[in-house]
Amino acid sequence: MSYPTILLPRDLLVQTGLRNSSSIRYQLSPDELVQDSLRIGEGVLSDTGALVIRTGEFTGRSPKDKFIVKDELTADTVHWNEFNQPISEEHYSIIHREIQKYLEKLPEVWIRDCYACADPRYRINIRVINEKPWNNLFAYNMFLRPTEEELDNFKTDWTVISAPGLRLDPAVCGTRQHNASVVSFKHRTILIAGSGYTGETKKGIFTILNYILPLEKKILSMHCSANMGEDGDTAVFFGLSGTGKTTLSADPNRKLIGDDEHAWTDDNVFNFEGGCYAKTINLTEEKEPEIFHAIRPGALVENTVFIPGTNTIDFEDGSITENTRVSYPLHYISNAQEPSIGNLPKNIFFLTCDAFGVLPPISRLTPGQAMYQFISGYTAKVAGTEAGVTEPKPTFSACFGAPFLPLHPGAYADMLGKKMQDNKVNVWLINTGWTGGPYGTGNRMKLSYTRAMITAALEGKLNDVAYHTDPVFGMSVPASCPGVPDNILQPRETWADKKAYDEKATYLAGLFNKNFEKYKDGLSEEILAAAPRS
Repeated sequence: MSYPTILLPRDLLVQTGLRNSSSIRYQLSPDELVQDSLRIGEGVLSDTGALVIRTGEFTGRSPKDKFIVKDELTADTVHWNEFNQPISEEHYSIIHREIQKYLEKLPEVWIRDCYACADPRYRINIRVINEKPWNNLFAYNMFLRPTEEELDNFKTDWTVISAPGLRLDPAVCGTRQHNASVVSFKHRTILIAGSGYTGETKKGIFTILNYILPLEKKILSMHCSANMGEDGDTAVFFGLSGTGKTTLSADPNRKLIGDDEHAWTDDNVFNFEGGCYAKTINLTEEKEPEIFHAIRPGALVENTVFIPGTNTIDFEDGSITENTRVSYPLHYISNAQEPSIGNLPKNIFFLTCDAFGVLPPISRLTPGQAMYQFISGYTAKVAGTEAGVTEPKPTFSACFGAPFLPLHPGAYADMLGKKMQDNKVNVWLINTGWTGGPYGTGNRMKLSYTRAMITAALEGKLNDVAYHTDPVFGMSVPASCPGVPDNILQPRETWADKKAYDEKATYLAGLFNKNFEKYKDGLSEEILAAAPRS
């Protein structure tokens, strides 16, 4: 079967820089993109109709190969560090030319116009140019979709160009190795070469929004999920990949605003995206029914394998990567909020995956403690979310998203602190990591317990219970919670060896204090007093 090629008008073709490309497939439907993937032999349908693909060499982000062009716009505004690595304008131009030459030689290129930011006041129009049809399907799933009328007058604000098959020459291109993700704020372009991992596109757009919105629009961008109750109360869940943002925000009793990236304005919280990008390792219908049932026609499943002799996905198999993923449009979730805009938050949850197993599963934070935890951003990198990470590893990621923050973390922390104060928000720390011992000895916190604790907090059922102060970390820990055994709430009580617990708690407290040294200057006494005792 042959498939028609939809050619762009000449002026749009010139804008792409692909003047010699023989076949540009523009704005295809999900079904057409699935069929194109099957036709070129880069995907298989699961028994539920989802497209299953492999992203190749990279099954997670490669943060050491992410660059921002250093020019007159960014030299004094970007916080240059291990995540925001500078690259010259000259090298950007070389990489751009290399990608153009590479794509022009291909028999087909897939192009999609879409946008980010559900609040129309802050909309960013995006053109995505892909070597692979399944990368284009990812863009359809994850970004917001213009109407036919909007496409007639579509003006591109940012362009993403993805060429997974291109291997760069580091000596010529100024990169670390053959792959790179390069952001140019002057040219409003993101270049992705050498990696098929779809998350590079998603986090590239998140990175530019984390620059544009706080700096130019004076609104807070956040690495968080969000949902809203029947009475309009919004809850926000901060956390890195693998801490539970997607899972915990997909609550059947609340409307899902979004699972990963949002902004907090003076009058609302809105989603940047039009879809969800959920981890699928050990996914079950019982534990995560909304995500499980979203794996259907149009969904894109990455780096999973089938049960032998079937087209049934084996979600327990992490042989390719622990970072198995699925992307799907937000409306695949039965209780999605449309448009994906919510009211101002009443509760904030900081999600951490504590590999040491010493933090309480839920604790209430004072304003000073909330700022301390936000600036610290403690969690564990969960296996597979980044190249080279094969087991949970403790880390501190400022604002629960340091790899995606072009500005100094203090800029985001200052905005959050003011908003928490102005809106009198309740702030909770949730440990979705280990209990009864550290990783390798203890067990991962039961999802049912975590859901029960969050539900109790949202419904006000923890307002009048007794609390005690954690002797090391200082936060207030409830003595009881509906649906959760009392001993689970006190992490020390879950350890057989209490002395070992004390040693681990003291050690982790020391890690907090050591990490916070670089943020101490200029902070209030209230925030500094929230440091744990080591």
